[in-house]
Amino acid sequence: MEATERTPPAGGHGGAADDYPAISEHGLIGDLRTAALVTTGGRVDWFCTPRFDSPSVFGALLDARGGGHWDITTVCPGPVKRRQFYFPDTNILVTRMHTETGIVELHDFMPVVRPHDPGHVQRLTRRVVNVRGSVDLAVRVAPRFDYGRGRHRTERFDDGVRFTSDDLALTLRSTVPLDVEGDDAAARFTLEMGATALFVLEPGPAPAAPGAPVPCADPAAVDELFEQTVRFWRGWLRQSAYTGRWREMVHRSALTLKLLTHEPTGAIVAAPTLGLPERIGGARNWDYRYVWIRDAAFSLYALLRLGFTEEADAFIGWLTRMLRRACRGAEGGPLRVMYSIDGHADLSEEELGHWEGYRGSAPVRVGNAASGQVQLDIYGELIDSVYLFNKYGSGISHEAWTDLCTILEWLLDHWDRPDESIWETRAGRRNHTYSRLMTWVAVERMIRVARRRGLPGDLNRWTSVRDAVYRQIMEHGWHEGARTFGQRIADGSPVPEAPVLDASLLLMPMVKFVAPTDPRFLDLLDAVRDRLVVDSLVFRYDPEQAPDGLDGTEGTFSICSFWWVEALARTGQLEEARLALEKMFTYSSHVGLYAEQIGLNGEHLGNFPQAFTHLALISSAINLDRYLDG
Repeated sequence: MEATERTPPAGGHGGAADDYPAISEHGLIGDLRTAALVTTGGRVDWFCTPRFDSPSVFGALLDARGGGHWDITTVCPGPVKRRQFYFPDTNILVTRMHTETGIVELHDFMPVVRPHDPGHVQRLTRRVVNVRGSVDLAVRVAPRFDYGRGRHRTERFDDGVRFTSDDLALTLRSTVPLDVEGDDAAARFTLEMGATALFVLEPGPAPAAPGAPVPCADPAAVDELFEQTVRFWRGWLRQSAYTGRWREMVHRSALTLKLLTHEPTGAIVAAPTLGLPERIGGARNWDYRYVWIRDAAFSLYALLRLGFTEEADAFIGWLTRMLRRACRGAEGGPLRVMYSIDGHADLSEEELGHWEGYRGSAPVRVGNAASGQVQLDIYGELIDSVYLFNKYGSGISHEAWTDLCTILEWLLDHWDRPDESIWETRAGRRNHTYSRLMTWVAVERMIRVARRRGLPGDLNRWTSVRDAVYRQIMEHGWHEGARTFGQRIADGSPVPEAPVLDASLLLMPMVKFVAPTDPRFLDLLDAVRDRLVVDSLVFRYDPEQAPDGLDGTEGTFSICSFWWVEALARTGQLEEARLALEKMFTYSSHVGLYAEQIGLNGEHLGNFPQAFTHLALISSAINLDRYLDG
């Protein structure tokens, strides 16, 4: 046995841009508890364990030198062509490397076993298969615990290596002999045609006995895990009710949303990453590994539309537990914008000063200070999701209805106040039209559910507030001179000639606030086309016109681009809608994934992949299909 101990670095450094693959040059794998990003070059550069929001052990995505990684690469002379795709109808990632001496395939997956998996064992599994010729390869496993801040001990055994920190151990089993090189494990090996090499990394608590034996990876067992994982993903996808024109893109988005689900709790995270920038070199870098009420509610809508009721049931269960805690605790009003996977609200933000950030985009933040904001729109999105679940799912319980009534009562008392709203601006609170819109949705949907189910509620008060909100939007959110709705409710001061536009208002007909043929909405659509749309891509607003308290610029928001498609479809502009959707598909990654934003040259920006974007893709495709079919 050999062992070394690593001490974390004292400070940051500068890394070359070449050390950072494009954000879009990644595939995603996961086990419904956490996820890993794998580059087209065969590097795992992002992996948090055991949960999405746990500290990273591989974080080279945000610091190429000090973040940690797991490379499996060819070392053959000459150029190497790399191609990456998903094993059909699964979340198993296949990376093919074409060299001058042969071709190998790298199969990356995290096993999901069904029908029952009560004792789930988390495994990051990598299988290398030679399909032609003879190929030389190298592997290096270089974990860096606790976002690169933690010490760890590296021990080699006959059949593997164990990396042990104070709280976590990574046990690597391999069919290839591994050497300890400083803090890392590494090997060089040759695969002849038909040969296979296996690597299985199992996270777990730091063992009480560091010298415990590490068994060799079993090829038959790994093959069986592969087949079981294939059966799980294909069996899950067969539940989809979608049979429209864009099946491949819709199903990939559904598979991605499923990957962002934390199965033990039913939570749906916004993205599996933190710190990926909205502008390269900029400071708009956030931690998205939490449950945004808004994002999760929209995800529920998309999954219900596709027929995935089990995920809807699980999320409603998470939501019910969270609401019960909120109504009983001090945080009862207002609701928090986001919660941890297990429903807690303390997501205090800190900066990782020792990490340089993706291509120098600093600071890298863990936690999210926006959790303390007031965003009144979340009540509408939350209650709308419950309304849809009550309509298409198994229905809500008495306890859930009681908690919703409590939440609504708080909203009825506080709706007419400034907030940070959907875009989480950091320039102070404003009276946002979108928040008023979603307040109307919250009250209107509660009235619908009460009448549909005969549930108790103060319908007279609810109706009165709903109508007051409607009138405020129509009288003070509408700018007659500019013929458009503005981002903010007019407060009596002189109305600017060109009010700030906000793409979130494209949702007006989708939430049934106005008819899609309403002249006011058609005028809003024209204004958005003129000022926020660039070749089917849509900016959420103009930060120069409406400063948001953050430095720098940003790309177009992909969710807004899909909302644009749906708005065009609902207003009967089907040819333009179809063209816009097809153009949006050209901006996806090579495996059909989307980050939050698209930059000037088409590069992906922001956390990746983002649930918000994929759920909007599903909704726009389903609705455009419906309109095209008459």
